Amino acid sequence: MMTASPPRLAVFDMDGTLIDSLPDLAACASRLLVHYSLPPITPDLVRPMIGDGVAVLVRRLLAHAGPSAAGIDATEATTRYMADYTPHSTDLSRPFPGTEAVLESLRADGWHMAVCTNKPVAAARHILQVLDLEKWFVAVGGGDSFSARKPDPCHLLGTIELAGGDPRRAIMTGDHRNDVACAMAAHIPAIFARWGYGRPEMEAGATVGTDSIAEVARLAGELIPA
Repeated sequence: MMTASPPRLAVFDMDGTLIDSLPDLAACASRLLVHYSLPPITPDLVRPMIGDGVAVLVRRLLAHAGPSAAGIDATEATTRYMADYTPHSTDLSRPFPGTEAVLESLRADGWHMAVCTNKPVAAARHILQVLDLEKWFVAVGGGDSFSARKPDPCHLLGTIELAGGDPRRAIMTGDHRNDVACAMAAHIPAIFARWGYGRPEMEAGATVGTDSIAEVARLAGELIPA
């Protein structure tokens, strides 16, 4: 008797892929800087700082502030950022247009779905729940869920295992070099989300790129046929 293949699994990054979270991330960044008597920052300057986790974002904010930020403890600032961001993480953030339609299409085609994000898992789950997206995902792998995070492939592979998936039947969609790098290292097809926050050169190494999330269901089906 032949054993049925495991369900196909579509793994998504969150910030800049499923959710336009830049407005809240930037607002929190400005509040943090103002707390330390530093000038606020505009969203266009925060955009390229996103994708490597909160601690790195905060270090980049302090570096941007220059000598005026000398002496500020980055660990304390990171704790302060998260304490402020968590209750405000869905004030302005919204799913990108077309996100839910794509998730619905994938589910109708038999795909399971998971989230693999460098954001702490509790914050990620809170955002997905408030934005009514949590129902689509069988697993959420946060930046603190495993021993390492993206671009380390163990983050993606751990998320796939958490979802009960098989790496040979999985794809990764994201807007950052970390998403592409972890997929490449895990030998998993990568769809680069050009609509997100990543710079164009970050697409290098991706299996395919697309300007619209609406194309993801079709591309996924071509990469991993039923």
